[in-house]
Amino acid sequence: MNKRRIKKIAVIGSGIMGSGIACHFANIGVDVLLLDIVPRELNDAEKAKGLTLESKLVRNRLVNDSLANSLKSKPSPIYHQSFASRITTGNLEDDIAKVKDVDWIMEVVVERLDIKKIVFEKLEKYRTPGTLITSNTSGIPIHFMSEGRSEDFQKHFCGTHFFNPARYLKLFEIIPGPKTDASVLEFLNVYGEQFLGKTSVIAKDTPAFIGNRIGIFGIQSLFHQVKELGLSVEEIDKLTGPVIGRPKSATFRTVDVVGLDTLVHVANGIYENCPDDEAHELFKLPDFINTMMENKWLGSKTGQGFYKKEGKEIKVLDLNTLEYRASKKTSFATLELTKTIDKVIDRFKVLVSGKDKAGDFYRKNFAGMFEYVSNRIPEVSNELYKIDDAMKAGFGWEHGPFQIWDAIGVEKGIQLMKAEGKQPAVWVQDMLNSGSKSFYSVKDGASFYYDIPKKSQEKIPGQDAFIILDNIRKSKEVFKNSGVVIEDLGDGILNCEFQSKMNTIGGDVLAGLNKAVDLAEKNFQGLVIGNQGANFSVGANIGMIFMMAAEQEYDELNMAIKYFQDTMMRMRYSSIPTVAAPHGMALGGGCELSMHADKVVAAAETYIGLVEFGVGVIPGGGGSKEMALRASDTFRKNDVELNVLQEYFLTIGMAKVATSAYEAFDFGILQKGKDVVVVNRDRQIATAKAYAKLMAEQGYTQPVKRTDVKVLGKQALGMFLVGTDAMEASKYISEHDHKIANKLAYVMAGGDLSEPTLVSEQYLLDLEREAFLSLCTERKTLERIQHMLKTGKPLRN
Repeated sequence: MNKRRIKKIAVIGSGIMGSGIACHFANIGVDVLLLDIVPRELNDAEKAKGLTLESKLVRNRLVNDSLANSLKSKPSPIYHQSFASRITTGNLEDDIAKVKDVDWIMEVVVERLDIKKIVFEKLEKYRTPGTLITSNTSGIPIHFMSEGRSEDFQKHFCGTHFFNPARYLKLFEIIPGPKTDASVLEFLNVYGEQFLGKTSVIAKDTPAFIGNRIGIFGIQSLFHQVKELGLSVEEIDKLTGPVIGRPKSATFRTVDVVGLDTLVHVANGIYENCPDDEAHELFKLPDFINTMMENKWLGSKTGQGFYKKEGKEIKVLDLNTLEYRASKKTSFATLELTKTIDKVIDRFKVLVSGKDKAGDFYRKNFAGMFEYVSNRIPEVSNELYKIDDAMKAGFGWEHGPFQIWDAIGVEKGIQLMKAEGKQPAVWVQDMLNSGSKSFYSVKDGASFYYDIPKKSQEKIPGQDAFIILDNIRKSKEVFKNSGVVIEDLGDGILNCEFQSKMNTIGGDVLAGLNKAVDLAEKNFQGLVIGNQGANFSVGANIGMIFMMAAEQEYDELNMAIKYFQDTMMRMRYSSIPTVAAPHGMALGGGCELSMHADKVVAAAETYIGLVEFGVGVIPGGGGSKEMALRASDTFRKNDVELNVLQEYFLTIGMAKVATSAYEAFDFGILQKGKDVVVVNRDRQIATAKAYAKLMAEQGYTQPVKRTDVKVLGKQALGMFLVGTDAMEASKYISEHDHKIANKLAYVMAGGDLSEPTLVSEQYLLDLEREAFLSLCTERKTLERIQHMLKTGKPLRN
């Protein structure tokens, strides 16, 4: 086992990537030294202050400005602003000797080989032998960079390619040099996954490595196809976005965000360095791209690219006239056929069978992609799963090319290719002849892939630390309804997995949660509530609430809200430990559920909050009660208790959403000493299971229902009402916001009790439910719910 420990890292170069990487290492608790060059001249502000070029402030200006800009950027590169204190800045003249004390040096300077070689020469003078040294290059051959360096340097040197932004994109490509020690690659592979939360992929030292080689091929294909198929920019973005499991920014919007110049740089590199690539000519830039480069239409950084914002209107570039025009609504009959298919993987068969332009596009596009990826083995990788991993982690694809090919059918994919004049690599036919009819298979809960040299299905390495719910769902199912699947995770632990749209919480999900607790209490030792969808849960099914409120079915609505509250309390007061595993969006009811578990094992990328004000109500599934209870638990002797309660009140009243799990501790949504954060989401269910098992083994005792919640009554209510009156008078909140805030104030104060009193949770739940129901009778609340259902955005009326 590798004993190497990373306590301190030096990042050389503080540009967008360098600062982003520095922030991500700070995210995971590593001490970071961030260095950059010394400015050669004073700026106007420095001259006005009478500073000289010898001043430390001036000498560190570039690195300090870069880091400050990075920390201000959105989305934030850092989990919590306090983590920035883990980064120390300096310059490459005064502070380079400090690299002798670090465990890893990472070079992130400009993409020029001559400059990188100068930097490495300087670093080698101060580097301690045995220290890792890597380059974040996106395409310069690794073997060129390590030429002329010492034996120890070359042994510990390789490429470590992060994708931008480093916090959010999961791909971590590791590219060995000619003399890189195998133990270094093994260490980085494990470290990337376990500590940095990445998908580590060991790639070959080929131009653009794996992710950019395949990704840029896909984008260049679209650049050439767009005119050939008579499609517009917005039509391509419609066809290559969420409908096929790609980001909302799809193709052209993504290029605008990344920068056309960045893409052109990589495409040119592939064109110049891959003369034998069968798609060589495809990497040649079409005329409209050259014109855009000349005009500096590079995307967001220059204010216009394929899209341009004029006032409030977003205009789109017409690729025939190269003039901007109003954006047009796009629709395709083929896409309409997929609207009822929730799982993206099940849509591909329908898409390639389409009878319109969209069908033509998908057949042509996938045929080209399948040919290209099959021919890249063994050039860029010996294993096909690494190509899929790279595309999913680096480009945000839900499914990699070989997974899509499997979904269509390998033989059907070959037919598509032949119809387009394409051919798969010889090994694909060999695979079919060997009896393997797919690239992937699942056996005993593990994923297998077709190993080309062995001509057999082999287990994908590194998955023993994961639980993949897709792989165990059928074989380990204990119960299923339309809202949930309950699976046996082994070792006496059950998992309750939501299956509703966006994992919303309605009647079937609540029935499933109750069933899961019942089953766990009878025959198991613990329960995890977790899933591996895009989001944990976006909250209660507000469509159902809207229907009941609009039809004035208030008794039914009261019962539905009580059922939600009772289910949360059933989780809290069960005889087995319950562990919630939120990730992505955990809003409203998803947040309330997490707050009622015995423990939360949150993914670092969890965006959690009580957002009910946005739809005109207060949290009604125990969230308002829970915030009052947590405020009460926080009261200390001689505290100004009103101030403590106010913080919890504002968390709900301002609909605060944490931008990471770490920020959720500040809001009182997660609790220090009880809840934990995991950086790699792939490990989350396994980690949650381990905690549930540990709690059970340590002797879990069913909690006693609380009757000791201190509420402040009229004292708090008066303060809140004065505050909300002032906010409405100052036009900070609307009249309806004022009404909702006053209802929340009544609940969190415990009503208008004459003095501070100890009450039960049920007392607060009854107040909460009464307030929720009364708000559902308000026309403006119904308008807010309807607006959210139609647009997905809150209405402030």
